[in-house]
Amino acid sequence: MTHSHVDTVEFEAVDLDHMAMAPEDYSTYSIPPKDVATFELSEDDTSSEYRLTFESLPQEGVPAGQYLHVRWTSHTVYPGVTSSVYLYLPHGAEEAESVNLMVCLDGLSYVGEQVRATTVLDNLVHAGDIPMTIGLFHNPGETGPGYPIYGGTTNRGVEYDTVSEDFARYLAEELFPVIRTRVSLTDDPKGRLICGHSSGGAGAFGAAFHRPDVFGNVITHCGSFINILGANNYPSMVRRAPRKPIRVWHQTGERDADLIYGNIPIANRDLDAALKYRRYDSMFVFGTGGHSLGHAGAALPEALRWIFRDQVEDK
Repeated sequence: MTHSHVDTVEFEAVDLDHMAMAPEDYSTYSIPPKDVATFELSEDDTSSEYRLTFESLPQEGVPAGQYLHVRWTSHTVYPGVTSSVYLYLPHGAEEAESVNLMVCLDGLSYVGEQVRATTVLDNLVHAGDIPMTIGLFHNPGETGPGYPIYGGTTNRGVEYDTVSEDFARYLAEELFPVIRTRVSLTDDPKGRLICGHSSGGAGAFGAAFHRPDVFGNVITHCGSFINILGANNYPSMVRRAPRKPIRVWHQTGERDADLIYGNIPIANRDLDAALKYRRYDSMFVFGTGGHSLGHAGAALPEALRWIFRDQVEDK
């Protein structure tokens, strides 16, 4: 990417009420009707036992940070594809000597009510439980071949489900320079985390697995390690490759989806076994929920502490 592309970036300050995913026309399903019903039932976690803790809610005395928005058109990895990207800077981030990074795929789902990731960052940074950590909330490209499950017209499947280093390269080569126009982003992969749910979970794991020089940490929620576009191969790839220098926290639940592409709870158990076989620094949490962010939101504060546990002083 040329410097001129970064030089022309203009951030727009936004508030939470004006942040929304671009509407998608899910015109067709490409899965059997019984899978449609299974998937929709699994996504309905209204009866979930999981609830947000106080660390996911605004606290008195904890200053809020700033949301910034940019419309980014890829120039190298996904030429011509435009995405909405949100940057969250906790209070004091712009003055910090160095900042860690959490990238969330399907970004606005992590900002929303189920997870409140930005509030979690505010509270944990303020408490000294994690280092100064900013958030990059990435929504998929808006023009693409659509998604294998739903149809539609986005680039989500290409970016998140494809088994390659492309998405990590896109972030490192195109968006990291944009971030550095506002803050001093750490050069240490151990200070960079990528996080995602469903296909975003597969994309997050793939980014760290293929490019541990870019991301040293990954969190996945209900990761779709099934054969949508080949992510079912990750357990075998983990077993056969030398251990990568990455830390992995992943989660699913007993009511997660069982589809024509594969069974997500079984796929995550398989990945867990592979990570243990190769002696990764990993944590697997198996709950009772479905294919939603309910458990993810309840667990995020503790997951972030676990990821960055050796980067803060003992209290």
